This record gives sequence, structure tokens and C-alpha cells, in this order.
Amino acid sequence: MLVAAALAVTAQRGMKPLATDARTRRFDLLAMPHLDAAFRLARWLTGNTADAEDVVQDAYLRAFRYLDAFRGDNFRVWLLTIVRNSFLDWLKDNRSSRQLFQPAPPDLDWTDPGPSPEAMLLDRIDSETLAALMAQLPAEYREVLILRELEELSYKDIAAVTDVPPGTVMSRLSRARLALRKAWTDHEKKS
Repeated sequence: MLVAAALAVTAQRGMKPLATDARTRRFDLLAMPHLDAAFRLARWLTGNTADAEDVVQDAYLRAFRYLDAFRGDNFRVWLLTIVRNSFLDWLKDNRSSRQLFQPAPPDLDWTDPGPSPEAMLLDRIDSETLAALMAQLPAEYREVLILRELEELSYKDIAAVTDVPPGTVMSRLSRARLALRKAWTDHEKKS
């Protein structure tokens, strides 16, 4: 589906085709299982769904175009690195003095299959609070938190995605957790 869109855009721009059928199948097998992870990272980095979709589309186009350059054993790390770089390029092109953060739509929330209405309300309040507090963190803190806590990447893999030494990843993660904990505590005191 995404590959078909990429091929259509390529054809519209008069560019030479990007792939053969075997290459397309290989890309689908390697990249599509990581679409949710790519979207989650982009969603947290951009702050809203529409921009995240643009970043992920650009990242998948790049990944498809440079698929033959993949020489690692961890496609997910390679792809998330491309998502991050696509976000940085998107940020340069769309930089504004103030980025708006929109909470994730309810259909993106992970919930128990049959929670009570009270549990659903508390979960939604906690999710919205967490999203708002995460949005206040510096981008380098948000990205390491997302990659570690949501995507469950190792420190080594996060270092590869963010292009910083593992020690820097560990210190950023520690600072990010402390900042988030302090923000949460301050929020609780205000409530």
C-alpha cells in the first residue's frame, strides 16, 4: 500500500521507478512490521497525527529508495533512524516559533478489552496528562524516553538511532525520567 503510493509519486514526478517486484516484497517484509513503531516515534516527535503521517511517509520513501544500502542486522533500528532524520528535515522545513502539541486521538490509546467506565476515565486522564507533560520536555529527552519505554530499544540501539554515544543516551534518559517525574509531581500538587 505505502510502496504503491511511493511508486505513484515517483511516476508523477517523472522519476525512474524505485523498485522491482522482488524488492517491493522484501521491503514489505522488512518495513511493514515496524510501521506502528515508526508512527509512534514520529507522533511523539512532531506532536500531532497529521505531521507524523507526513514524516513517516517521507521516512518510508527514503527507506524504500535506499533499501539496498541496508547492511545491518536490525532493520527496526535502521528504519527508526530514518524516521528521526526525516523528522529533523521536516522540522527545518516547518519550523515555527511554537509547535502545537495535540493529544493522541482516543483510537490510538491502548486499553484493556473490557475496562470499567471509571477505569477508562482515569486511563484517559492519565494519558492526556502524560502527553501534555511529555510535550513540555525537550525533544532529545522525549525521543530517548519513547525509544526506551515505548519501543523498548536497548541503549546501544537508541545510540544508533540518535547518533550519540551510549553514555549520552543513559544520561539523557536519566534526566528525562527525572524531569518527567518532577513535572508529574508538580502537576499532582496543582490538582
